[in-house]
Amino acid sequence: MFRNQEIPSVVVAELDDDLLTEAFVLDVREPDEWDRGHIEGATHIPLGELQERVGEVPLDQKVLCVCAVGGRSGMATQFLNQLGREAINLDGGMHAWQTSGRPVATN
Repeated sequence: MFRNQEIPSVVVAELDDDLLTEAFVLDVREPDEWDRGHIEGATHIPLGELQERVGEVPLDQKVLCVCAVGGRSGMATQFLNQLGREAINLDGGMHAWQTSGRPVATN
């Protein structure tokens, strides 16, 4: 998959448990996508609401942005980094997450 060098990103295969433990996982997909499955412990803020809800994203924590395949989360990553947050895009998104056999929560 094409990776934009200006947007920090990580692929699922390179995602270590330390990053998952320390990061604020931000899922920017739509509610119906979230309901079908998400990363356990993630916070759901649809991309269209992120600008008005950015105060819910911690200032002192890395942010791992997630969407379906990486496009919307790439935009969220870029936006958050422009605001001085330390954000990283999950390249391949939930599709790559599920394909790699990682657990999915539906609660």
